[in-house]
Amino acid sequence: MPPLLLILLQISSSCLWLGRGEVVTSFESSCPQFFFRETPPNDALEPENPAWICQRYENQYYFATLYDRSRRIPVYSAYLYQPGPGKRPKTWLVEPQLMGLSYPKTMEKEWTLLNYFNVTLEQLSKSQAVLQDYKNLTGLNRGHLNPSGHHSDSFSRLATFSLTNIIPQDEKLNGGAWNNYEQQIMMRRTQSCNTTYIVVGAVPGNNYIAKGRVNKPSHIWSSACCEVDNNHRKSWAVIAENDKNEVHMLTLGELEEVLTQLYGRDQVYLFDSDCPRE
Repeated sequence: MPPLLLILLQISSSCLWLGRGEVVTSFESSCPQFFFRETPPNDALEPENPAWICQRYENQYYFATLYDRSRRIPVYSAYLYQPGPGKRPKTWLVEPQLMGLSYPKTMEKEWTLLNYFNVTLEQLSKSQAVLQDYKNLTGLNRGHLNPSGHHSDSFSRLATFSLTNIIPQDEKLNGGAWNNYEQQIMMRRTQSCNTTYIVVGAVPGNNYIAKGRVNKPSHIWSSACCEVDNNHRKSWAVIAENDKNEVHMLTLGELEEVLTQLYGRDQVYLFDSDCPRE
């Protein structure tokens, strides 16, 4: 009969450890596969207090997120567009390693951390947004940057339900024009694509929810770099104000210019220069 400790470890690994969301020092060294030419956006979007998260489940990375620890929202998430049929998950997860690298590399339920890892809600909420922050919202809801519907299996869909991939989004936009872009326009635009790299992000705004804890972005944007074959590529982009049910189509170059103006820093580059800007 196996030792009790081994049994407990097996139970914990199968029942409690839902996924892995690893805080790393750089995307290039840990999960570069989600970026065209393995090149993340330049540091013009980098917040003062950043965290680079390689979002992993069952020992496989599914996407990458640059997280703003201070504003408690993602700056952007990067992934490969691989849609498929499947159910929408209902479980919300948080990132233990945002409290410190001594915590597990596991994307967990809040309940699991509070009950099995001796973590207090105060500890957890200092490092990131928690479920309580998104309760009793008016005119807003939890908006995915990387949407579950852009992934083809249950594991990859569940990984998108980390609160590190979520922003307070205008509910009409989230269920209206932005959803139409994610589901309909993306499907049409990618028909000739062999591989499509996505970087989708949020521009910090001046307003907050949850008593000043979580920033409400002023704009939401998405960009795509599509490899048609080894010799042909195309790109496109969109941006939306986070209080209007409107999505504006742009070229990749136009979006980079708009973001450069909104951030007021260095020139923004979202993809490697081999991705066309027009």
